[in-house]
Amino acid sequence: MVDLAARTERLDAYLDERGLEAVWFAEPNGFAWLTGGDNVVDADADLGVAAAGYDGELRVITDDIEANRLADEELPDPVAVESFPWHASSLAEAVAERSPAPAAADFDVPGFERVDGSRLRQPLTDDDVERYRELGREAAAAVETVCRNLEPEDPEYEVAAGVDISLSSRDVDTPVVLVGGAERAQRYRHYTPSDATLGDYALVSVTAERAGLYASLTRTVAFDAPDWLEERHRAAARVEATALAATEAAAAGELTGSDGPDTAGDVFDAIREAYDAVGFAEEWREHHQGGAAGFAGREWIATPESDEPVHWPMGYAWNPTVQGAKSEDTHLVAPDRTETLTKTGQWPTHEVDPVDIDGIETESRELSAPVIR
Repeated sequence: MVDLAARTERLDAYLDERGLEAVWFAEPNGFAWLTGGDNVVDADADLGVAAAGYDGELRVITDDIEANRLADEELPDPVAVESFPWHASSLAEAVAERSPAPAAADFDVPGFERVDGSRLRQPLTDDDVERYRELGREAAAAVETVCRNLEPEDPEYEVAAGVDISLSSRDVDTPVVLVGGAERAQRYRHYTPSDATLGDYALVSVTAERAGLYASLTRTVAFDAPDWLEERHRAAARVEATALAATEAAAAGELTGSDGPDTAGDVFDAIREAYDAVGFAEEWREHHQGGAAGFAGREWIATPESDEPVHWPMGYAWNPTVQGAKSEDTHLVAPDRTETLTKTGQWPTHEVDPVDIDGIETESRELSAPVIR
């Protein structure tokens, strides 16, 4: 169950600030954030089959095909579900007809403003954190179960199918499953599964979703580890450790020493310095570095010009790469702690030191290590 009181408090402030009477969410992550339910029928669609709105009370509008199922299986009591004939109107038209105005929505509704749902979803609430911990453990357990049983002759697509099944058995969806064997993991940063066999080693990168929350992780398994793998993986891990330390400092407002809030761009500056310090100065150009995670795989991705504020408590999934190697887990950064959410305690870790950068702590971190078979 989501903490509706915490959400409506944010929405009341948003409506007051914007001079609006209502706000609506039909994108699946916005709907899940507000209601805890799932409005997806067609996974390829950008919008779900229902819109959740707030106008002082929580309301849901959908067509008459979906109304009973959503009320029975997806929504908490006492959320009111209003339906319209499936053949008579679109979801946007129904919301426009039934909502007080002025209003905003995260999808195209005639006469409505657009709302940036990501800003409203940050930071996480206490109930989000508890459900995030459960998702992180389940995601890591599913991926690691598959990775412990890999063999060099396994085709990438069979590994991906195993990950899908392992996560599905835990009621977790898999919007992203990347499997790269030794040849393709060195060539590409997004190693979408092919019929190539794994060979000497493999990277398995997954983003898992349940109840609107997303957790990402990468696991490395080597059968005949290339000579360079340990060096490159440790370099990527040091960048990840630096990104985490910079995130903590930024969330506390201590990274730059400026009067304004520290931003994703400030963290990115530390990441770029870290790549230089570990001897791979240009690798940041080859792939995005990750960012805040929660009700999206990335609520934002850090870039040199990012002005997104860094919040806590919040999930962060940094994913630095050095050709053929990657270090990635999802971490909760909170005022009193940083914890790895995608952790089972059964996968080996290694102690990694952030690079020495002004404004951040250099305390070592326990991050996921490659498994050498």
